[in-house]
Amino acid sequence: MFRDKGQQESIPAAAKTLLWIRVLNQLGAYALAFLAVLTGPELAPAALACFGIAALISRWIGAFLLDRMPPRTVLALGLGLTGLSLLTLAVAQTPPHMLGAVVLVGLAFELYEPATQELIARAATGARRQQVYALLGVCLSAAGALAGLLAAVLLPLGVRWLVVADAVTCLVAAGVALRFLPRGEERTVAPKRRWRPPAPLLRLTIASTAFAMGYLAVMMFLPLALLERGAPAWVPGLTLAGAAVLSPLALWSGGRHLARLGHGIVLGGGTTLLGLLALVMALTDQVWLTSAAYLASTAANGLMLGRWQALVADAAPEPERPRWFAFQGSSWGVAQPVVPGLVAVFGSFASAPGAGAFRAAALAFLTVPFVLSYS
Repeated sequence: MFRDKGQQESIPAAAKTLLWIRVLNQLGAYALAFLAVLTGPELAPAALACFGIAALISRWIGAFLLDRMPPRTVLALGLGLTGLSLLTLAVAQTPPHMLGAVVLVGLAFELYEPATQELIARAATGARRQQVYALLGVCLSAAGALAGLLAAVLLPLGVRWLVVADAVTCLVAAGVALRFLPRGEERTVAPKRRWRPPAPLLRLTIASTAFAMGYLAVMMFLPLALLERGAPAWVPGLTLAGAAVLSPLALWSGGRHLARLGHGIVLGGGTTLLGLLALVMALTDQVWLTSAAYLASTAANGLMLGRWQALVADAAPEPERPRWFAFQGSSWGVAQPVVPGLVAVFGSFASAPGAGAFRAAALAFLTVPFVLSYS
């Protein structure tokens, strides 16, 4: 997608700086994946629930802060507060202190997401905007792979060292943001105090929630499904590693050809394909076909990278854009706790939980084009 030098130079300087900041932050982001390990099995359910609720709230706080502060300030504030709250979590010892620290981390954790989306929306327009959003997804995926290596090195020393590493990357990223990002301006027109999501935003959020449910159902249950179908223990890891490589390759090779198509067309067609591939994974019991269908769905996902954010940025009125980003971005926070229950329902009608997860994913994916068609 950004193959030649001329294309790379066309990426706005502020967007490039933002990408480096988010990559730096992502290098330590594996710590929260071990939150249940840090808090222990007895405290883990309450800790995860508190974190999820607090993270949803923090995204909205980040959107409202953008009414009064420039995006660079909100981005740096969110990264800095996340780093400080992670240090608090690293030294917490008793269950009440741990839960309190987890809530603090959650309240800071999503503050910078609306600011990130807004900075890109301001820095780029048209097709370039979607490309920068897609490049953000690719960069975060690559940084996540490096974060996994960092976690492998630090985990033998203890989970708390992972939390400290995450805190350090957050604080350094906050400093880089303040030093190198342009200050920008506050919003010139403040939205109404009593803001209600308009109908187009509601439809977009319903569609992206269905997409998130399908994506999470496949991702969370693929390893289990492969093992249920008799795969050797090394196959799930190899399949996931192949998917991590395939997604950006699909974007780079095919994204340019789809650049002229509207976001709704690409998302509708892509989710239809994802739904059909999920049905293949649900109906087969062959390991090779399950892995192949998953890799194909990863390639399809790669072609859609950045489309949801670009669709919101293009459709939102400029004064309300941060709140559109916050509202639509909440879809993942809503989908995550719903998916296990949905899979349990579908699993009761399937031969195994993995097949039930893929059936649930197929239904969720195939819902998206119908919802988008009314947008």
